[in-house]
Amino acid sequence: MQDTSKQYDAVIDTCKSLFIKKMSDYGSAWRILRLPSLTDQIFIKAQRIRGLQQNAVRKVDEGEVSEFIGIINYCVMALIQLEKGVVEQPDLSTEKATELYTEQVAITKKLMEDKNHDYGEAWRDMRVSSLTDLILQKLLRVKQIEDNAGKTLVSEGIDANYQDMINYAIFALIHLKEGKE
Repeated sequence: MQDTSKQYDAVIDTCKSLFIKKMSDYGSAWRILRLPSLTDQIFIKAQRIRGLQQNAVRKVDEGEVSEFIGIINYCVMALIQLEKGVVEQPDLSTEKATELYTEQVAITKKLMEDKNHDYGEAWRDMRVSSLTDLILQKLLRVKQIEDNAGKTLVSEGIDANYQDMINYAIFALIHLKEGKE
């Protein structure tokens, strides 16, 4: 579990670094995005990963790693939007956005640690393609919840699905770094 925590933090450091650089370039323009728009962005990235995993030919010179990083960052943005609400104009400094990013990741990491304890790190025996499929399944669930105006009868909320997607994407990146498919 100690390795998982260190590996998790290393992935988040990479993702957060890119998030901060994009905040410097674009500011918090993402704050105007409604949740379905963020969900669709994540969906596009997950679909591209699945296509890369299934297709022998790649026409764009970006692989799975950058797409998984995008999934993580868009999911964190979605969690921030859930907490703060959507705005009409960018309203966050890089420092404040980074603080909110760090808070959401800490909550999500705690969830991972709790689940890892209960599941015995079963993800280590999973394939990257299975983690991709689970992300896509979570996305379809989120889309359905969004179509139901956020109402669920017995299911976890949208936030838990975004958190699970972050954790699955981190697991996939750890596997890819270790050379596992």
